[in-house]
Amino acid sequence: MSTKHTFHIPVMGTGFTLDTPLKVAPYGMDSVVSIVDDVLIENLRKAYCEKFEIPYQAITDKIEDFRAKRITSYLNLLQELAEEKFKQIKDSTLETSKEIKAYFNMLPESSSLKQQFLELTSNNTTWKEIKNWANQHLSMGSIDVNIMTKLDKVNYKEGEKLPNEYNDAHAALRGFAESNLESSLVLSAGMNPRLYSYMEQFDDFYPDVNGYIKKKIVIKVSDYRSALIQGKFLAKKGLWVSEYRIESGLNCGGHAFATEGYLMGPILEEFKSNREELIKTIHEILLPALKHREKVAPTKTLDLKITAQGGVGTEEEHNFLLEHYEIDSVGWGSPFLLVPEATTVDDATLDKLAAATEKDLYLSNISPLGVPFNNLRGNSKDLEKGVKIESGRPGSPCPKEFLALNSEFTDKSICTASRQYQRNKIKELDKEAISKESYKNKFQKIVEKSCLCMGLGAATEQIHEINTKTPAKGVSICPGPNMAYFSKIMSLREITDHIYGRINVIPSNKRPNMFIKELKLYSDHLKAKIDDIQGDLNKRQEKSLLSFTQNLKDGISYYKNLFAQSNDKFEASKLQILAELQLYMGNLEDMQKQISKLSLATQSV
Repeated sequence: MSTKHTFHIPVMGTGFTLDTPLKVAPYGMDSVVSIVDDVLIENLRKAYCEKFEIPYQAITDKIEDFRAKRITSYLNLLQELAEEKFKQIKDSTLETSKEIKAYFNMLPESSSLKQQFLELTSNNTTWKEIKNWANQHLSMGSIDVNIMTKLDKVNYKEGEKLPNEYNDAHAALRGFAESNLESSLVLSAGMNPRLYSYMEQFDDFYPDVNGYIKKKIVIKVSDYRSALIQGKFLAKKGLWVSEYRIESGLNCGGHAFATEGYLMGPILEEFKSNREELIKTIHEILLPALKHREKVAPTKTLDLKITAQGGVGTEEEHNFLLEHYEIDSVGWGSPFLLVPEATTVDDATLDKLAAATEKDLYLSNISPLGVPFNNLRGNSKDLEKGVKIESGRPGSPCPKEFLALNSEFTDKSICTASRQYQRNKIKELDKEAISKESYKNKFQKIVEKSCLCMGLGAATEQIHEINTKTPAKGVSICPGPNMAYFSKIMSLREITDHIYGRINVIPSNKRPNMFIKELKLYSDHLKAKIDDIQGDLNKRQEKSLLSFTQNLKDGISYYKNLFAQSNDKFEASKLQILAELQLYMGNLEDMQKQISKLSLATQSV
């Protein structure tokens, strides 16, 4: 039986969850902070120091290792402020007991902690005794951090390239490693061997004799094979992955890293079936690696969590993941963007999110990373970008350079959303002898890239009234497709009540099951890949498309069996789910025929 919450709040953008732990950790909720944007982090640290009358000393870019030091200082402040608020909750008097009651009211009914509290309050226990019990049993939520491993830009000082440890991701990792936090580092966006190897330098990532790890490693993965590869790689360095966080490839917010047609249900099933084998395999690699490095070996097998996120929207889905797949925690991301008590979103964007329908949420090509990016149609950053294009000055200034990863025109990498890059790219395009239609299409692909560094932090600047030399005006936001079904701004109590089934905030029954929604997204993605084929279909393309199609068909067969056997789950929607699975199976068979026709047409030429 759980003692605390069974959900966590994943990282969202660079700013939307940057101070979320301060708001939710005192209530026992885990959340994740992005540590990409040290400029925004430093500005927010200053704002909070002023708000709470804490002495502030600026960490300017003239200071040695300023990026890491900014991150360390902010994380320490965040922990200090959250702990102070948590202490106030535990020290509540009978007259100010609202906060401590809120802590327990928001816990799930299955929480043993909640049940004990209800027993105490119903047995005429004195408030002093309740406070003493609370001080012994209440725990704060974890303040976790996220690093996108590929955002590891090389940095320079006075024109000289700095060593690798000053790369963006390396410095961010060091900032977390040197902080006072006892929490987790969530690594996302794929494997970065050099960054992973850098973790060896910090003692906090290693277990003690009792298996305690001060700073745990969490790997965000899209399949079991990736988890096994990355777990083994780190274990060879004496580093244990404490959690694998499975995220849907397409039914999620932010950047979308699509699998080759592997669906979430079968992936979760594979983790469930192989969990003990995964622990055993990695542990057998870990122990000799610790001995080789003269590190302490734990006397017991280390703990491993499996968590999942991506498109969850109802209590029924939440509980199904926990019970059927034996998941340790479920991530709820996009719905929390509508909770001002948890995330930082400006009023105008909040209203747009609440009003958003399926057609307003789409997978775009605006990210300078070149990875599909979930977008909200009509957001103020895109409107700002459109004005610049119309005025003949596409592209943005690039004051932060976190996505400056392109060296097509320069020795020092620049961002594809920057004015410098787009100007050079358009000049190159102007020299091509192509049709007006082709020119228009190529031009659009150049100018659609958006300055996410500024856009994703703009709401935080505005709400905290942060003044900078280059203020961020337009707001970019990256909700997942699930946002279409949440249509009201909620309190923290309301969203937790919805998660645990105490209320329902979704206004209609038009929302598809999370597994069906993901299947639709992948089916549409496959169709787009087929439609994008121009000219001959080569053998490699054919093999890839047929494999993708078969993986989806295998996924449908798995779901048919799953829902047919789940007698006490999804009863109200089971017939509809099975009918939709049959429909998508037919669509995939049609796509297989289309691929075969393309292949035959190529062979006949």
